[in-house]
Amino acid sequence: MDFSGILIYMRGEIALIAAIVIAFLYDLVAGKGARKYFNPLMCILMAGCIAACLVSFPRESGDVFGGMFTYVPVHSIVKSILAIGTLIVFLQADTWLRRDDTEFKRGEFYVLTLSTLLGMYFMVSAGHFLMFFIGMELASVPMACLVAFDKYRHNSAEAGAKFILCALFASGLMLYGISFLYGTCGTLYFEDMASRLDGSALQILALVFFFSGLGFKISLVPFHLWTADTYQGAPTAVTSYLSVVSKGSAAFVLMAVLVKVFAPMVEQWQMILYVVIILSITVANLFAIRQQNLKRFLAFSSISQAGYIMLAVISGTSFGMTSLIYYVLVYLAANLAAFGVISAVEQNSGGKVNMSDYNGLYKTNPKLAVVMTLALFSLAGIPPFAGFFSKFFIFASAFEEGFHVLVFIALINTIVSLYYYILVVKAMFITPNDSPVAAFRSDCSTRISLVLCLAGILLLGIVSSVYDGINLFSFGL
Repeated sequence: MDFSGILIYMRGEIALIAAIVIAFLYDLVAGKGARKYFNPLMCILMAGCIAACLVSFPRESGDVFGGMFTYVPVHSIVKSILAIGTLIVFLQADTWLRRDDTEFKRGEFYVLTLSTLLGMYFMVSAGHFLMFFIGMELASVPMACLVAFDKYRHNSAEAGAKFILCALFASGLMLYGISFLYGTCGTLYFEDMASRLDGSALQILALVFFFSGLGFKISLVPFHLWTADTYQGAPTAVTSYLSVVSKGSAAFVLMAVLVKVFAPMVEQWQMILYVVIILSITVANLFAIRQQNLKRFLAFSSISQAGYIMLAVISGTSFGMTSLIYYVLVYLAANLAAFGVISAVEQNSGGKVNMSDYNGLYKTNPKLAVVMTLALFSLAGIPPFAGFFSKFFIFASAFEEGFHVLVFIALINTIVSLYYYILVVKAMFITPNDSPVAAFRSDCSTRISLVLCLAGILLLGIVSSVYDGINLFSFGL
């Protein structure tokens, strides 16, 4: 075994495993006084993981373990984005983890979260369906524990049960599809499988089953039915992690596998994506209008955003891959900003998460209201915020490949999405309230996370070097 290759190509995974071990040992030996430094320690470790992915990463492709684990330069970009999202979630979770009923479970939260992130890393770098499936399960099973983390509050246990049952069903479908691929191709290696696909009925069925499994993780219609209940019942920090980090990794993996493995069946999977994109954007937008709970509201918003992300996937080009990664980065900043505000209000107001609770928020907490407004405007794609530029690039990638009608339908749906995002802004700035949420000062960790997200919303669109840097390494899928 080439240990030098492992150290070079698996630096991100090695750094993450080290962080998991340190978190476990610190939780085991730290006294009550030392546990107050748990969150700063984990943030430092996550910064180290980001540095391990980005600093002097190899510019050439490679593989280890006989090709089961592969590396291309764009993997470092994707993994660093996922780690950045996790770091922001850790910052936002600090207040929640200091509660009396969760303080003793801090270690479990960090270890479970990092374990899911490790699974996503393996999914991203998988060159073999066995490695891919192990990574997906490692990302899914601890996530169910995180969803049910507040088992005595806010229907968290119910949300965890719904999530794990749906996840198991999706995994079973995917594994069934992978078995069809193995039966018809005689291999599970991505590179070898592409040359042995002929578009037979059994292979088309395998494609549908595989897509169904990842469609669940991305929350695409019609695989979305678990999303609203899970988002509402899970702790807000877990919901934000699930909506951004998990979705972003699955979207990248879906495009990579479709381009690598199912290239000979491009017409079939583009037809599936065509229908799913229209359903996801339209159905999610219509249901989002009816929501009063802000976590359910953002659940349907995330389903709609997943549909937009698939516009980059359907193009199947390097331009589409660049647009996808850039869109996920911008979506990460905007969505985590929105969830950061929701978490801050929830923790300081006795659990208020309904839209009516935000009536008049600007009068008592103007800074939080402004951050929420900018985040929603970015999600809606209003210039000059970063969300406008990210939507422009994914529309351009799909339009370039001839999906003109699909892009037009997506553009029409952006108008609908703007309407329901404006409803929240109207509640905060215009709708009167005799007893609005009392003024409060967020903790330092939350303020840092919101500043980072706000910087992303305002700067990612106008600093062109970010997109150019992603585009430079979006090759060799």
